[in-house]
Amino acid sequence: MHVITGLGVGGAEAQLGRLLLAGGRFAHGASVVSLTAGGAWAGRLRAAGIPVVELGMARGRPNGAALAALTRLVRVERPAVVQGWMYHANVMATVALFLAARRRSTRLIWGIRASDLDPAAYGRSFRVALRLSAWLARVPDVVSANAQAAIAAHEAHGVRPRRWAVVPNGVDGGAFRPDAAARVAVRQDLGIPRDAPVVIHVARLDPMKDHATLFAALDRVAGVHTIIVGLGTETLEPRPTLYRLGLRDDVARLMAAADVFVSSSAYGEGFSNALAEAMATGLVPVATDMGDARAIVGETGFVVPPRDPVALARAIGAALAEPVRGAAARARVLERFTIAAAAERFVAIQDGA
Repeated sequence: MHVITGLGVGGAEAQLGRLLLAGGRFAHGASVVSLTAGGAWAGRLRAAGIPVVELGMARGRPNGAALAALTRLVRVERPAVVQGWMYHANVMATVALFLAARRRSTRLIWGIRASDLDPAAYGRSFRVALRLSAWLARVPDVVSANAQAAIAAHEAHGVRPRRWAVVPNGVDGGAFRPDAAARVAVRQDLGIPRDAPVVIHVARLDPMKDHATLFAALDRVAGVHTIIVGLGTETLEPRPTLYRLGLRDDVARLMAAADVFVSSSAYGEGFSNALAEAMATGLVPVATDMGDARAIVGETGFVVPPRDPVALARAIGAALAEPVRGAAARARVLERFTIAAAAERFVAIQDGA
């Protein structure tokens, strides 16, 4: 039983969804409990025959009714493994297991993802959940993290479990791949010249994603067209050669139209899905030194300090000048960061390895 805060847009949601849709042992006999209602992944999972229960909790506001419903599900379904995805779900799953008197017979796995945590940047609910995570951290059999940086960040906040396990995110190299036809079509749709240099940035509008530094860097790079994708980005101020697309469900197609991918995050990244997906698409990666960006990019792209628009601009210029790096970036992802590899690692953890 996978317990997750929601099934909308987000890295944890996408990773769980893709792992389940890939099939195999990870998906066999699996069910999903979403604390909140709605989200595109709920429909996709149900369409694939995976049971999904939505508890209808208000996001970030745990309540007794949702906890009671989760407890009943655990008591009735008697799962061999309960796997939580992020703080609220981890805590709710833990309490429900005890209330259902199933903790001794059920393996409990927590999942965390963020790094370089800044609790002051988020609401009270997040801070409470993080404190509870530190208090309960020795209860789960294992806590999985998608990045080494996430472990260090959480230990600094008192999260010290019995055992850590690192499971890097997996990327679908079939969905995210170079696509010459999509490259031409997207550029035609947006009115971008066929041979123009194009940068893409995929992230919701959030202070941690640091769009301000991105734009300050782009002001220093002449002639570049920029595609901005992510929830809320359609509200950004208009700029010449900037295409503000908001939330989209065709990110793989949009990435194929670009030459360089930029991750400008100032804090909070663990393992960036978008960064690895862009590399699988054959884009040259440019990322700030957040989370495990260096381990993901390797020698295939450029990693610069956060909040440094001058360094970011230089890296974007260098990446545009070396498009051959894109092939190496794709090869690195297909070698190290596949959905199959992530699923295999999770199954081993579920089995107790």
